[in-house]
Amino acid sequence: MKLSELVASPGSKKAPKRKGRGPGSGNGKTAGRGHKGQNARSGGGVRPGFEGGQMPLYRRIPKRGFNNKKFAKEYVEINIDQLNRFEDGTVVNAQLLKEMGIIKKVADGVAVLGNGELEKKLTVQAARFTKTATQKIEAAGGKVEVV
Repeated sequence: MKLSELVASPGSKKAPKRKGRGPGSGNGKTAGRGHKGQNARSGGGVRPGFEGGQMPLYRRIPKRGFNNKKFAKEYVEINIDQLNRFEDGTVVNAQLLKEMGIIKKVADGVAVLGNGELEKKLTVQAARFTKTATQKIEAAGGKVEVV
């Protein structure tokens, strides 16, 4: 088979509808927009959520209470097994993790989770540690430092 012999399978390539190109196209004159009205005009139509003047759903639903989302801290999570690529005795912190490409951004700090096994003796500096992560780091002979 040569590159010039490649053919798309029948029915996979469909020509786009050409609106407003005369009566023979089946979509001429009003181009499928009907006669007059808001949607027939250029720039016409309504914004998302508009219900024809009826009080829209997002205004009918009660909005009560406090939501902590905008004040909550955002931690970047890593697992214990991702720390195995460091040499023994390394001090692992957020900047080093970012340089190595393990995390993309530091955000409000790094949270170390206990998934996987750790074979290296490391000093890990992070904002948060789970109990299992702390146990596994100390069992491997390393140290845990909350920054």
